[in-house]
Amino acid sequence: MPIPPQLSPEQRAAALAKSTRARQVRAQVKAKVKNGDLDIAAVFSLAQSDESISKMRVIELLESITGLGKVRAQALMERLTISPTRRVGGLGALQRSALLAQFSIPSIDSRLGRLVVLSGPGGVGKSSVARVLRTRDEFWVSVSATTRQPRTNEVDGFDYYFYTDEEFDRAVKNDLFLEWAAFAGARYGTPRTPVLEARKQGKNVLLEIDIEGAKQVKAKEPEALLVFLQPPSWEELVARLEGRGTDSAERRSARLELAQEELAQAHYFDESLINDQVESVVEHLISLATS
Repeated sequence: MPIPPQLSPEQRAAALAKSTRARQVRAQVKAKVKNGDLDIAAVFSLAQSDESISKMRVIELLESITGLGKVRAQALMERLTISPTRRVGGLGALQRSALLAQFSIPSIDSRLGRLVVLSGPGGVGKSSVARVLRTRDEFWVSVSATTRQPRTNEVDGFDYYFYTDEEFDRAVKNDLFLEWAAFAGARYGTPRTPVLEARKQGKNVLLEIDIEGAKQVKAKEPEALLVFLQPPSWEELVARLEGRGTDSAERRSARLELAQEELAQAHYFDESLINDQVESVVEHLISLATS
């Protein structure tokens, strides 16, 4: 074992003073967090220029948040795979993003935009509605992440966020998705942080996702408005699904069977709209979000 350096009385006094100051600074920060004068984002920012805050253990910071407590703080650390000994300055980018997503709450004076989830059976026209809403000022349409390869006409960050399997694994592990699912050999998910940031800016957010994803969102964001898009008739939906020339007969049959199961889930949703005309659905969604 190496011999510790011998300090002069002056050096010991300086080290003691530095240690005392660091404890005082951390105590002040934790008190401000507890009183609501500082949020997680502000602490992370201060840690960039103050070594005392940078060396604060993350668990101490979380325990100082009113209403969280030791048990919930420890459970959160485990869920986000953050070591109990991790310091604020040692957090990785994904870990910081995950914590910010957990605690990034708008101020009392700001208007939190409405979260609207649009779901329905395949072929009912959800993507057509979302495409029109992208051109309107009343909504910000969320962009999903996927592990599938981009098609030639798709743009990263506009059509999808294209993740590697490793990136998607890390996002799932760090709870960075509002919802996610596997489909046709790839995985799809809704990144949490862009949705939260848009809502904090007062924008109404539309998620165009499948029914199981809608249920996941409702479990995490109970205030979300779930809207089920219905076809004008079963015959109309059959015609749309069978009109997809890229599907085999077996694939079309599977889609029709799935559509029947999906239509039976309509009762789970807060609102139901019939897609007899895309512009009419768009206006109904705007009305629901702004009412």
